[in-house]
Amino acid sequence: MTRPTPETLAHSARRARTVAEPTGDADPTTPPRAAAAADTPAVRPSGPVPVSGAGSLVRSLEALGVDVVFGIPGGAILPAYDPLYDSSVRHILVRHEQGAGHAATGYAQATGRVGVCIATSGPGATNLVTPIADAYMDSVPIVAITGQVSRPMIGTDAFQEADIQGITLPITKHNFLVQTAEEIPQVLAEAFHLAATGRPGPVLVDIPKDVLQAATTFAWPPTLDLPGYRPTLHPHGKQIREAARLMSGARRPVLYVGGGVLKAGASEPLLRLAELTGIPVVTTLMALGAFPDSHRQHLGMPGMHGTVAAVYGLQKADLIVALGARFDDRVTGRLDSFAPDATVVHADIDPAEIGKNRQVDVPIVGDARHVIDELIAAVTTEQKAGRRADLADWWTQLDDLRERYPLGYDEPADGTLSPQYVIKRLGEIAGPEAIYVAGVGQHQMWASQFISYEKPGTWLNSGGLGTMGYAVPAAMGAKVGRPDAVVWAVDGDGCFQMTNQELATCALEGIPVKIALINNGNLGMVRQWQTLFYEGRYSNTELGTHKHRIPDFVKLAEALGCIGLRCENAADVDKTIEAAMAITDAPVVIDFVVGKDAMVWPMVAAGTSNDEIMFARGVRPTFDEDDI
Repeated sequence: MTRPTPETLAHSARRARTVAEPTGDADPTTPPRAAAAADTPAVRPSGPVPVSGAGSLVRSLEALGVDVVFGIPGGAILPAYDPLYDSSVRHILVRHEQGAGHAATGYAQATGRVGVCIATSGPGATNLVTPIADAYMDSVPIVAITGQVSRPMIGTDAFQEADIQGITLPITKHNFLVQTAEEIPQVLAEAFHLAATGRPGPVLVDIPKDVLQAATTFAWPPTLDLPGYRPTLHPHGKQIREAARLMSGARRPVLYVGGGVLKAGASEPLLRLAELTGIPVVTTLMALGAFPDSHRQHLGMPGMHGTVAAVYGLQKADLIVALGARFDDRVTGRLDSFAPDATVVHADIDPAEIGKNRQVDVPIVGDARHVIDELIAAVTTEQKAGRRADLADWWTQLDDLRERYPLGYDEPADGTLSPQYVIKRLGEIAGPEAIYVAGVGQHQMWASQFISYEKPGTWLNSGGLGTMGYAVPAAMGAKVGRPDAVVWAVDGDGCFQMTNQELATCALEGIPVKIALINNGNLGMVRQWQTLFYEGRYSNTELGTHKHRIPDFVKLAEALGCIGLRCENAADVDKTIEAAMAITDAPVVIDFVVGKDAMVWPMVAAGTSNDEIMFARGVRPTFDEDDI
């Protein structure tokens, strides 16, 4: 194949100056709420400078410490692209606005900083709806900047007009329609503050074209005006003491850890709390890496495709301490049968989550890091007074389940390549320092099960929204944010075909991501459900990537400026992954042609109780009568 020339790869770098190297502020353990301050560097106050609204926008981004934005120009946003041409802010030209949004999300998840994407009005803005909704569901701090038709044209069904403020109202933490050029610095500063503080989330800033073109002045810093926005960071002492009392007296407690612990940068204190108490830990899909997978107290991931021990642990607990989790339906199964004997302590920075799905006995509103730090102090006081839980019997039960029902898989009877084996070897070869980004479906679940996550910021995926097409652009954003890290996207042949065009962006911009394409020829998870619940009637799930090899993913990779490799048998897995690891100057796509009949186990079928977990097809775990 013909690789992009060095001149081509350097094109955007010449235009966008130098990409900032990661700083301490971009470390994945830095919580977005702390990183908000880092996103607003110490800039000397500047007197008013004559600029256009577009110039004010770009200067605001610079003052906020933004190093990169992902976007596509168009008519309404075009005025902003002229001052961006001379800016220190790197602009990465994506191939689809959805790619810009997911790239901003991947950047934010990998670095802890606010990700930024830009689109024009109408279809450009509406193409951001999916990544904005994705970021909203997973509490990711991004700011989406959209152009809008000029103010006199708003409401007239003008060319490329869409009410993106109204459209995104339910899926943003807040959004703005800028009315005057003078307010641009204040709106941008408020948008970044809102995105990064409290419960992080997406904020939209919609700017009419005539506002961008208007003459104004730029001065920094602006004064924020956010009446009523006062996130509670420190928990109430009485609630902490009650939680510590319950933790010290429980017989079957579990620490139920959600993505909020990662957002708060609370992995280290979580480890201290767990070891102090000896309580078992489960980490949700959004929290993998918050607690080391290899730690003895880690039971694994709970929920629909969680481990038997994690699902059982929650279900039979007498105390659940939920930290930055939201009792999602994929974790609880049928809600009215979830953990029937458990007292619940629920700590979250968002008071709206507490009691939303499950009745709570001890509600704690606060930042997860502060909550955990104060729990450590309160539990230490309990232990000094001689109050310490005896968990020996509980651990005997859990260890027995871990031994009898470990994660595993059967080799395909037809001799095809096992997808679980591919992903397991990828994790072992690339190691725990790499960043793994997954699409949605079977490959996502296998990646969560068979790769060991030891550190925060090493697992990115679309959890709440389950967005196919997330992996490739999110991996691109993660690699831009952390260029020294090895970034692997684990994607499916269905997901990959939705956003693979962003590999052209990666090739031209010099972003050497690596793609492990788990190609089973089908929409795998849908096919699994058709096998289990629709009598094997495979309606519209075969993609043709096996039978017809359309597309040929190796040729497609090469056409997009990448290195394309293919692996079809177990003997070649290691050397193919190692070959990809050795390539550092271009994106790599490996087409792993795997069997179509592999399934994700264990499984709790949607709408059923966690008590009905299946270890494998036709195999239900057996528990001692005393356990039930």
